[in-house]
Amino acid sequence: MKYLSFDKEQLVNLEYSLNREILSTNRAGGYFSTTIILCNTRKYHGLMILPIDEFDGENHVLLSCVDETVIQHGQTFNLGIHRYPGIYEPRGHKYIIDFTYEPTPTLTYRVGGVIFKKELLFVHNEEQFMIRYTLVDAHSSTHLRIKPFLAFRNVHNVSKANMWANTKFQPCANGVKYKLYTGFPTLHLQLNKKNEFVACPDWYYNIEYMEELKRGYEGHEDLFVPGYFEIPIKKGESVIFSAATEEQTPSTLLKKFNAEILRRPAKDSYKACIENSARQFIVHKGKSWDIIAGYPWFGSWGRDSFISLPGLTLGIDDPKMCKTLLDSLSAKLKNGLFPNMGNATSQAFNSVDAPLWYFWAIQQYYLYTNDHKEVWHDYAKKMKTILKGFRDGLPFNIKMHDNGLIWAGERGYALTWMDAVVYGKPVTPRIGYPVEINALWYNAIMFTIDLATKNKDYRFVKEWLPIAERAKASFNNLFWLAEKGYLADYVDEEGPNTDIRPNQIFAISLPYTPLDEDKMPSVLKIVDKELYTPKGLRTLSPNNPHYKGRYEGDQPTRDSAYHQGTAWPWLLGAYVEAHFRLNPEHAINVAENILESFQEDINIHGICTISEVYDGDPPQRPNGCISQAWSVAELTRIYQMVEKHKSGKGK
Repeated sequence: MKYLSFDKEQLVNLEYSLNREILSTNRAGGYFSTTIILCNTRKYHGLMILPIDEFDGENHVLLSCVDETVIQHGQTFNLGIHRYPGIYEPRGHKYIIDFTYEPTPTLTYRVGGVIFKKELLFVHNEEQFMIRYTLVDAHSSTHLRIKPFLAFRNVHNVSKANMWANTKFQPCANGVKYKLYTGFPTLHLQLNKKNEFVACPDWYYNIEYMEELKRGYEGHEDLFVPGYFEIPIKKGESVIFSAATEEQTPSTLLKKFNAEILRRPAKDSYKACIENSARQFIVHKGKSWDIIAGYPWFGSWGRDSFISLPGLTLGIDDPKMCKTLLDSLSAKLKNGLFPNMGNATSQAFNSVDAPLWYFWAIQQYYLYTNDHKEVWHDYAKKMKTILKGFRDGLPFNIKMHDNGLIWAGERGYALTWMDAVVYGKPVTPRIGYPVEINALWYNAIMFTIDLATKNKDYRFVKEWLPIAERAKASFNNLFWLAEKGYLADYVDEEGPNTDIRPNQIFAISLPYTPLDEDKMPSVLKIVDKELYTPKGLRTLSPNNPHYKGRYEGDQPTRDSAYHQGTAWPWLLGAYVEAHFRLNPEHAINVAENILESFQEDINIHGICTISEVYDGDPPQRPNGCISQAWSVAELTRIYQMVEKHKSGKGK
């Protein structure tokens, strides 16, 4: 029995199947994603979604879906499924008898005496999507009709029928090619054997995406169908359909498909699924390497990249990839800050913590390799630049004060990871001294001092050690709420903010922490009691009047809950580290319970991966992105912590 298994009897149940989504990437920024029965429920779903350089590298849906029709004795059986307002048409899901995910997403259909298999594959490091159709069984002459649905639009928008689309095709080997709009690549639609292409261009109106409607967005789209390919298929025969931005040689398609299948990593265990998911966030295009924050709608985010990097690489024992990414991401540093989000032509440097997480990512690499000379040689200059920038002052009122702590923030901006904005106003602005920023700041200084000492840069040590000592004393005086037994979330001109939030956990988890050791057990006890769930730490205590336990509704409603109670899996990495610091033997049970709690999620929401967020209220439903980099990354780190301590190599 395969590890990833699905209830065959439930596949025809739309409530079951439409809530399970698949994802596969080409490791170069492209991906396909849809539900397990191939009915698109989001504008982000599609079979070929690619970043396009001409459009600032943003993702665009070229091929939305493909419908197949099996023809026998003049009767047609359409295997596709689309939702229109109030109805599903066609209802090809009723023919599905099996779905498997390994080695690649595969559906099996039964139509009378016909058993038909469909395997989906995105070629790694190329812009090519393929489907292999196999007629497993049939008792009479069978024809296959293949109908592609084209979108050619930005992933965040929906397309509408229009007069400007270039609906004319040009022939190519065993197929046709289309380029609906200027600036897009040409899409080559080809089969591996001779076929008949019947051109009957038409728009299919009002295809409905339920998830977008739930999320308060435009949820109806018009897709262009150029016509269909028709081809005879014999029992036991396989036919390859290819969609690619470069013309393919038809005779090589089957061989290429078979070779690509062999390259697919195993997904035969929980750990194998997580490791496979980890690799999907790492993008290599041209000479650059990057990390995608989450599928299907996030791009590259500076903060997320550095938080995710150790788990996505070192967590699966790949220090070489960790170094490659560190070097590539280091090049983005500009005047002491990293871009929080954006592309080559438009970037936002509004993240106070991204540069500080950069230190942590380098620190994790150093702890793995123990090569202080390499790390100092390659990163000391940038580390010193960042520290100096924070000390002397950066945009958005980011500056070290005389007490050694970092003040950050301007009205109208949210600079920490709690960055939701509703109607132009940050939900949690946290202007002042944020607790995790100052924990990260102290860790960054002390880590750099440690490296400088090992590399005999005593001038740096002499300059910065007094600052670290001052920051440590100020941290305990400013953030510690003695009467409550936990840390203030931030401190501003009016004093400490006493909301119970998870940001204080980093004052226990980081390798160098400014928090006095005797205060740590009390902080962890509060986090355990108020914020812990097996799916993540809540972003606000349920006892707070502003707590929101469900993450749902339109964007303003969701954003209002995003950091006001919603549980985040990525915070569990620091939570487990805190337990290992204070009580290593008990920590193993805590970590294993967390790992076990996510096993059931591998088969729901995002198949073979971990979601972005969960409801704060039980039962914690998965939500947000179906596959989030730092969620996956921190699980791999938790795995590694458990293995280290069990082997006696832990602290």
